Amino acid sequence: MIVVGTRPEAIKMAPVILELKRLGNFSPCVVATAQHREMLDQVLREFSIEVDHDLDLMTNGQTLSQLTSRCISALDKVVTTEKPHIIIAQGDTTTTFVAALAAFYNRIPFAHVEAGLRTFDIMDPFPEEFNRQVVSKITRLHFAPTDSAARYLFNEGIPKDSIIVTGNTVIDALMSITTTHDRQRLDRPARKMLLTIHRRENFGEPLRRIGKALHMLLASEPELTINWPVHPNPNVKEFAWTEFGNHPRVHLKEPLGYAKFVSAMIEADFIVSDSGGVQEEAPALARPVLVLRKETERPEAVVAGAAQLVGTETESIVKSVSELMHNTALYKEMAKGISPYGDGKAASRIAAKIAEFCNSNM
Repeated sequence: MIVVGTRPEAIKMAPVILELKRLGNFSPCVVATAQHREMLDQVLREFSIEVDHDLDLMTNGQTLSQLTSRCISALDKVVTTEKPHIIIAQGDTTTTFVAALAAFYNRIPFAHVEAGLRTFDIMDPFPEEFNRQVVSKITRLHFAPTDSAARYLFNEGIPKDSIIVTGNTVIDALMSITTTHDRQRLDRPARKMLLTIHRRENFGEPLRRIGKALHMLLASEPELTINWPVHPNPNVKEFAWTEFGNHPRVHLKEPLGYAKFVSAMIEADFIVSDSGGVQEEAPALARPVLVLRKETERPEAVVAGAAQLVGTETESIVKSVSELMHNTALYKEMAKGISPYGDGKAASRIAAKIAEFCNSNM
């Protein structure tokens, strides 16, 4: 049983679902909690994945407690009906937390894709850091995307033979729809920004600081254009359209399908984002990414020089964007075109290990 709930989960689990189906000795049961509704459906359609059980749990304004309670009740019913041999989920969302909990309550092995990411502060990002730390305690197969993620798990007492370094499946998804040419660096002045904002901790005052920085940059950089696919969360959507809906150089759009979003990344000169997935994808596409967060559980891109943590303070954002736009040497260094998160073969490694586990334990 593969459980997905949000757009990023669907993107990162799609290669795994397709690989399990390709092997032929599995009967994957796909369950959608629909923690995100339209954005999840969009990705599933793009990868031609059919859902076996749609829990349809998304409601406007629901709290984390409400989502969690509704999700565990609905998912438990499916698990007890289907009786899967193993349950698989990805990342650190409420859907993943509940999938692991349902597996544990039903004494079913749980496999965690993208295991071991850490900031070591359970309040940042909230609630994701808490979710992934708790999930690790009840996981049988830990599919770590990088060596550092595997090391974090081992240092927490996770048995070494249950940790498998696979690379990140988002690179599999990315490579399935791009060419080598798409992933080459640009040789032109940095003028086109792709912007994405969606994280809960950036709502309110942080978002207002980001907006102030964007106004300042648009005023001081007459050649700057911003392409902004706006997340449907009302906290972001209302702010974006109120502040920038009439600006001629800010192009607000509805959320993009995955293929169109990858095209938007390729067309951009650089990316400003609080997204975890973008931190993984942008370096592979040779696009510098400025991260609107204080901490990141994906340090590899920062260490490699392809990403910078700029936080949400107005002055820091303005300074970092301006420098990237005018410092050619810095831009070329950040746009080197590397992939610290994998080689595009993570899904095949995951499927092979699941097959081995099932053959020896069922």
